Amino acid sequence: MNKFKFLLVSLVTASLLGACAGDKQKEYVDYVNPYIGNISHLLVPTFPTVQLPNSMLRVYPERSDYTTERVNGLPIVVTNHRERSAFNLTPYQGDELKPVRSYTYDKEKLTPYSFEIELDDNNMGVKYALSHQSAIYNIEFRQTDKPVYVAVNTRNGAMHADAKAISGHQRLSGNTNIYLYIEPEQTPMQAGILEDGKLAEGKNDSEGRNACAVWRFPDGTTQVNLRYGISFISIEQAKKNLQREQTDFDVAALAQAGRDIWNQALSRIAVKGGTEDEKTVLYTSYYRTFERPICMSEDGRYFSAFDGKVHEDNGVPFFTDDWIWDTYRAAHPLRLLIDQQKEEYIIDSYLRMAEQMGNMWMPTFPEVTGDTRRMNSNHAVVTVADALAKGLKVDVEKAYEACRKGIEEKTLAPWSSAPAGWIDSFYCAKGYIPALQAGEKETDPNVTPWEKRQPIAVTLGTAYDQWCLHLLAKALGKNDEAAHYLQCARNYRNVFKADTGFFHPKDKDGNWIEPFDYRFSGGVGARDFYGENNGWVYRWDVPHNVADLVALMGGKEKFVANLDQTFTEPLGMSKYYFYSQLPDHTGNVGQFSMANEPSLHVPYLYNYAGAPWKTQKRIRQMLKTWFRNDLMGMPGDEDGGGMTSFVVFSSLGFYPVTPGSASYNIGSPLFTNAKITLSSGKIFEIEAVNASEDNKYIQSATLNGKEWNKPWFSHDDIKNGAKLILVMGDKPNKEWGSADDAVPPSID
Repeated sequence: MNKFKFLLVSLVTASLLGACAGDKQKEYVDYVNPYIGNISHLLVPTFPTVQLPNSMLRVYPERSDYTTERVNGLPIVVTNHRERSAFNLTPYQGDELKPVRSYTYDKEKLTPYSFEIELDDNNMGVKYALSHQSAIYNIEFRQTDKPVYVAVNTRNGAMHADAKAISGHQRLSGNTNIYLYIEPEQTPMQAGILEDGKLAEGKNDSEGRNACAVWRFPDGTTQVNLRYGISFISIEQAKKNLQREQTDFDVAALAQAGRDIWNQALSRIAVKGGTEDEKTVLYTSYYRTFERPICMSEDGRYFSAFDGKVHEDNGVPFFTDDWIWDTYRAAHPLRLLIDQQKEEYIIDSYLRMAEQMGNMWMPTFPEVTGDTRRMNSNHAVVTVADALAKGLKVDVEKAYEACRKGIEEKTLAPWSSAPAGWIDSFYCAKGYIPALQAGEKETDPNVTPWEKRQPIAVTLGTAYDQWCLHLLAKALGKNDEAAHYLQCARNYRNVFKADTGFFHPKDKDGNWIEPFDYRFSGGVGARDFYGENNGWVYRWDVPHNVADLVALMGGKEKFVANLDQTFTEPLGMSKYYFYSQLPDHTGNVGQFSMANEPSLHVPYLYNYAGAPWKTQKRIRQMLKTWFRNDLMGMPGDEDGGGMTSFVVFSSLGFYPVTPGSASYNIGSPLFTNAKITLSSGKIFEIEAVNASEDNKYIQSATLNGKEWNKPWFSHDDIKNGAKLILVMGDKPNKEWGSADDAVPPSID
């Protein structure tokens, strides 16, 4: 080879190698953008959570939302999803010490497993990574002429400081404390307590509000590395958690370990096709489904706020911090599909909570500090029924007792943990929750002044719960009880107003509340009659018996027309006026609200009335309109997987409209190919031939090689691995899936 050819080949080879080196292939976790939704449309934004999947230790920058100009110190641990944090770390150079310092910040880079940030006008640089119950901070100090301090604050508790460690606890609500043990790599020259803005010599303990421990490091220190452990059991256990998980102060190695864990978790869904933004929205949504619940087990023990005691977990990890009203619809079914064992652990945790509370009432909003009984209905029974229907291991006898007692012995009044009262007796006798007429005063002390009775929401939700209770009773051979609860499952009929086609509140005497506006009646959040959403949303809240809802509305054509009207009916007033009364009812397309969980199943309901092509159109419309790769890419409160699990399912092409029924509705997949690794290790593959932004309509389908003309499939069809092929086109095939015998299952 002559010199010219050799040089040319060398240059081309070098160019190709350089291109390969520069074009490093993305891994799953690289598609996660924790900043999606960090600016809210109206209420609570998402937060860029740093956490391993379902782990106890979670952090995010302490600020209101992405637009906040300053951060309050450095985080130690989030103790309640999106609501509360404990402790605070404040590195500082200077003489003006404070328990918590508000910093300017810059160059923030955050991943699911780590973050970097520059503070105090770039005078400090911070790197952070975490494990399940411990973490590492590397802090760079850049002002060599000023004293170097690190302060650790508890909002309400006690702190101890010495040269080897800072430790302490913070009191949370009820009987719950969280404990901290933190140690430095560099030896401080002083250790003590902050008093009157100074490090108090010879004092090592402080207790109360903003108790604050301080280390001072030698002047000229440019690097301080810290590692810490947390515990809900004790300081000693926090130290053990740290020592079990960390052997050095290598933040980069810890970040890599976290990255590997996230890649493994996210790899259970693998997609091809679609756009880079669509993949980012998918994997970010999937990452959100791991924010809750969290595993509380520490070396085989766990603290339970449900009885205030430390228990042995006997090899079954204990999970809490799960807002079931939000998560039962899609987050639990998604976990069940992909990680059956974890879902079994979570349900077992519910049953332990019921026992520990002493009343054997199934929890509704189990948090780190106990069951807050928020929202309405008792939907833990749905998660149990869904698990049972799909073959999970469940203690059905114990679950039936806990679910039945939670529905019948606890009041149905929203946001209340009181025993059943007057409205509960009325519901048992009449089959609906009565509404108050204008000017009528509340008579049931269980009803809170702010949350009200929410009579339609509670009637519909309880009917669904009782259908699920009927499934448990049936599984136990309790046929009379099963028949009773099946009858109760139709109680929604008692508040259906045939001449309007809406679920309409009525009073204790059976009189309809009149006059009435389904868009706007009911006060703030429509709570006098519904719950956070208006009558247009709750018109569709019968997921267990859509076939009967079709019949009540007058047949398929009328049902489809009513669905269409939901998406086209205007607000009827200014946005300011509408949202001042219905702040949860954002993400509107007409009267449909994409921003709140009771709406998630609504676009799929066309499948029940012979028009699945309209479901395909609506799903693509909602995904494109409201879920985007930007700071406002979430239409409402995300609730730790409550909404993003809808995005995961819908992007893949199917959705569990009725948890408790082992069936899934087919929508319109975004990706040409998706492979889901099921709990069994088998693969459920969805191939969407020609899928694109325009090609959103199903032309034909096969399932496991057989022609498939139904807009749904069963859990049994896919649980041992399956392949669904959908041939997509740019115009609807209005015949596919439209036959009368093709509709998804209902009671009737």
